[in-house]
Amino acid sequence: MNPFLIAKLLQSYFKSRFGNQTRNFRLYYDGKHFVGEKRFESIHDLVTDGLITLYIETKAAEYIAKMTINPIYEHIGYTTLNREPAHKKQMPALKETHCEKDSPGEDGKAEKRLTSLVRRATLKENEQIPKYEKVHNFKVHTFRGPHWCEYCANFMWGLIAQGVKCADCGLNVHKQCSKMVPNDCKPDLKHVKKVYSCDLTTLVKAHNTKRPMVVDMCIREIESRGLTSEGLYRVSGFTDLIEDAKMAFDRDGEKADISANVYEDINIITGALKLYFRELPIPLITYDSYPKFLDSAKALTPDEQLGALHEALKLLPPAHCESLRYLMAHLKRLTLHEKDNLMNAENLGIVFGPTLMRAPEQDAMTALNDIRYQRLVVEMLIKNEDILF
Repeated sequence: MNPFLIAKLLQSYFKSRFGNQTRNFRLYYDGKHFVGEKRFESIHDLVTDGLITLYIETKAAEYIAKMTINPIYEHIGYTTLNREPAHKKQMPALKETHCEKDSPGEDGKAEKRLTSLVRRATLKENEQIPKYEKVHNFKVHTFRGPHWCEYCANFMWGLIAQGVKCADCGLNVHKQCSKMVPNDCKPDLKHVKKVYSCDLTTLVKAHNTKRPMVVDMCIREIESRGLTSEGLYRVSGFTDLIEDAKMAFDRDGEKADISANVYEDINIITGALKLYFRELPIPLITYDSYPKFLDSAKALTPDEQLGALHEALKLLPPAHCESLRYLMAHLKRLTLHEKDNLMNAENLGIVFGPTLMRAPEQDAMTALNDIRYQRLVVEMLIKNEDILF
């Protein structure tokens, strides 16, 4: 379509819709039907979405501002429902209040919307499972058919990319509302389809465990038949079998068979555990806490080192801290068999330093210098496991 004709159509449209006054808006087009994060198949779709969005934002700017600051449907909105579990006696009132907003013929849709809105409020968590905080993993999403925001209960407008969807739990909200949603993501196994290369907190929340099942299962197997194995964790297992164990975890989760009947060589299990830590998108010792841990290794006295380590541990997310505690306790027990396995805290520090911690960005020379301090950090964590944790 001719750009001049588009401009004329837009000018005519805005004159007819806004009190015969021309409102100036800028509609970006870079030749590939891209507008920000939206991708259009045609100029027609781009212009249509632009008209819808501009009309809504012009006519309802004040309404949208209130919606994103303080949900207008507070009696049924996300904030209220997530403050405390909804009781059965409250449900009829919620349904009745909400249905007043809909026509009598919309009962089915209203109930569906209500179910979507309250699903998080009515879920009962196992009290034995730690309530780890997790941010939502929002991605821009195009919804097919009418959709309502699960934060503010308002309609999602637009032709495409009407809002965002959490890739881990499936929560659907406006892009503006996503900034207000608390860090209460409850990952669903139907969205979390792998074990390796999956965010640690996402994995433990999806499986309702304190630690990743890979860590628990591998450590149990190693301690049951491998504590006296010479060079444990230092000796590498056969790469193809380690990859096979990885695929078993990704495919079967906690049902994966890593017994001696399948993997006779214990080094396959140690290799699978080290590979899990290496492939974490955020290392066990996170990027944010990395400088503090490195500083602890540079401290001059043992007391200063312990104090710095204690402060650094406070920066770890709960799931990371719990997994690190469990691993260090295991490595401490392993050192008790040093006469047989020849693995002391220093040797384990060399193996696990670069595996558990890495800087987000650094040049080769800095990375080489950091290796010495990484080893010292893990060595100190093992030796002082009982004090620090």
